[in-house]
Amino acid sequence: MPLVPVYFLVTWVRNKLYDLGIKKSISFDFPVICVGNLSVGGTGKSPMIEYLINLLKDDFKLATLSRGYKRKTKGFHLADINSTSETLGDEPLQFYNKFGSNVIVAVDSNRANGINKLRNLDIIPEVILLDDAFQHRKVKPGFNILLTTYSNPYFNDMVLPTGNLREPINGVKRANIVVVTKSPKNLNQAQKDAIIEKIYSEANQHIFFSSIEYSNEIISINSTKNITTLPSFTLVTGIANSNPLVDFLKEKELKFEHLNFKDHHDFSDKDIEILNRKELIVTTEKDFMRLQQYASLRETLFYLPIFIKIDNTSLFNSLVKAYIKR
Repeated sequence: MPLVPVYFLVTWVRNKLYDLGIKKSISFDFPVICVGNLSVGGTGKSPMIEYLINLLKDDFKLATLSRGYKRKTKGFHLADINSTSETLGDEPLQFYNKFGSNVIVAVDSNRANGINKLRNLDIIPEVILLDDAFQHRKVKPGFNILLTTYSNPYFNDMVLPTGNLREPINGVKRANIVVVTKSPKNLNQAQKDAIIEKIYSEANQHIFFSSIEYSNEIISINSTKNITTLPSFTLVTGIANSNPLVDFLKEKELKFEHLNFKDHHDFSDKDIEILNRKELIVTTEKDFMRLQQYASLRETLFYLPIFIKIDNTSLFNSLVKAYIKR
């Protein structure tokens, strides 16, 4: 707790220097959309990036740019058929495996350099989606989508190291859209209004609520199965918050054990030995990107796809497309 004011002051001063133009941000004359958050991890950035890809891929040449968290490569790196989670990071690999023919996937911790590299490719992307770059102030996106979870909204949190916020909550002012993610599906308008009052949004900002939808089909490299027909399985998660997934499986009255690891867990040889003894493993798509490299798991390893549903979808879609057209 004593360190909170120090962290608050440092991040506030840094943002103020960018806001005043003392520290320079680079802006671009083509559409750059940033998906990010104020807190550390677990707000649903990857499903939102995938939602935007599905929304835009038929009309524009897209690229995604991530830093490639926990990859073992440096600098700018483009995804290709030889990419692994070690060369790209698990989430960019997920984008490439799912949308490879419709999107250019790249990683670079220096987003400005990554954007310039993408625009110098033979096939030039028309729209660039920045994954988890809200605090990367060296780049000024044209459109910011800020995510916060329903169960742990930023207005109930505090900055690191006591809380989970990467910066003070007034950073929300940089967002064009705020999405309250992982919301219950049956929220009524009064419940939404109670949240909206606490968002600290600007008059020109739009606030949406999204919920997670899970498939009933689990997918492996070679096959699919209906999860409701499984007698039992082992659930393996290495994500920031596995509670929504666990709740979904319990609602289905499925029988499973849960091996819960930290977010972006690096699976050790000992972990793999344990998993090799399991008859059937269900994991998240992000974790699947790291585990699929083990040949011993390929017959038993499946992932459960998820997607997001946004309330007032037509308005959300029109705001994104209107920005791109401008």
